[in-house]
Amino acid sequence: MKVFVAGASGAIGRPLVRQLVAAGHEVTGMTRREERAEQIRATGAKAVVCDAFDAEALEAAVGEAAPEAVVHLLTSLPQRIDYRDKQALAPTNRVRSEGTRNLVAAARAAGARRLIAESVAFFYAPEGDRVKDEEEPLFLAAPPPFGDGATALAGLERQVLEAEGIEGVVLRYGWLYGPGTYYASDGSLTEDTLKRMAPVVGKGTGIFSFIHVEDAASATVAALDHGAPGAYNVVDDEPAPMSEWSPAFAAAIGAKKPFHVPTWIARLAAGKGAAVMSTQLRGASNAKAKRELGWAPRYPSWRQGFTDAAARG
Repeated sequence: MKVFVAGASGAIGRPLVRQLVAAGHEVTGMTRREERAEQIRATGAKAVVCDAFDAEALEAAVGEAAPEAVVHLLTSLPQRIDYRDKQALAPTNRVRSEGTRNLVAAARAAGARRLIAESVAFFYAPEGDRVKDEEEPLFLAAPPPFGDGATALAGLERQVLEAEGIEGVVLRYGWLYGPGTYYASDGSLTEDTLKRMAPVVGKGTGIFSFIHVEDAASATVAALDHGAPGAYNVVDDEPAPMSEWSPAFAAAIGAKKPFHVPTWIARLAAGKGAAVMSTQLRGASNAKAKRELGWAPRYPSWRQGFTDAAARG
């Protein structure tokens, strides 16, 4: 199958391109930087340098690739997120609104059959069940910067799922760990944990659902030709409260056990949004993805995944 990957040099894009090539697909990977294009070519894929905000250039790039499927992994996240900054997610929100609009138009113009787009599985409204399926409402009223992020994601999903003449699939990935993520050996969360600057907030009751980048990529490969159009949670089998996974992550990377801080202190130090997510976050169920995509994570639990990722550096 001919596959066009927008965001091919990102945390999911890199293992995805490698897995697609290994599976025999003809892959074109898009990136904004020439030096990253060379890395894409080194995997055996074609590469194109293009900006998603340049609608004309994007349409030409996708059209030349003539893909049967387009994968949208475009983000613009900083190396470290300051949750006190209400505009912390603004660049990525713009990509998920304007960039998505341009990519949907380019995919349709090129005659692509299927469009797979990245969303997240950790913006479900903090009400009811502690673990959510894909039918549950998003947390659009979340404190800054998360509320704007959830709104941008809802708009992205709507554009993809309602696009005429193309099969729209939204993959709601869990908290990513592995190379290129905040949990990587050079990631900001790892740095903060080693410095004991990533405390458990309150009783650590927020439920997190994780996914290794390799597993996120394999689910994306499966979604090329499995599953009806719609949204799928791509997470591991073990949603877990912060009080449980945070000490385990610290142990995996050789850090001391994290401190516990009262919620009000976290609110002052890191902002209301970070405090709410740490204490009220809902997890996600992967039952639909396993059932309809015929997929299962290589790392069923973050327990094995954290340890293996730390050992690999």
